Amino acid sequence: MKKAIHPANAAPPKGPYTPGIVASGPTLYVAAQGPFDSEGKVAGETFEEQVELVFQNLRKVVEAAGGKMSDIVKLTVVFSDWANFAEMNEICKRHLSEPYPARTPIQSQLPGGALFLMDAIVTLETE
Repeated sequence: MKKAIHPANAAPPKGPYTPGIVASGPTLYVAAQGPFDSEGKVAGETFEEQVELVFQNLRKVVEAAGGKMSDIVKLTVVFSDWANFAEMNEICKRHLSEPYPARTPIQSQLPGGALFLMDAIVTLETE
């Protein structure tokens, strides 16, 4: 079960995220996923290529646990350059659906040529 919380007296989200999520069910905590290929090397030269690869890697973990991307309730996204925020929002819309997960963006220096990392909290639906 997942319920979006949008307070009437709060600022609206500035991207595809929900201010709050009430969720229940078994919880999957996904460690930071980077733009890594199957050999563990950073792949993708552009920000978009790297974010797409991060979403692919996240999807693999979520599906291996029996979940789906719509089960994600919280994301932490880490950028090397805040200038990529708007582009990241557009890419998120391709992979996520409403109600969007709650989200925390952070800018940080990332290792090895990575431009983007993301971790997640996923509430797995129970039958």
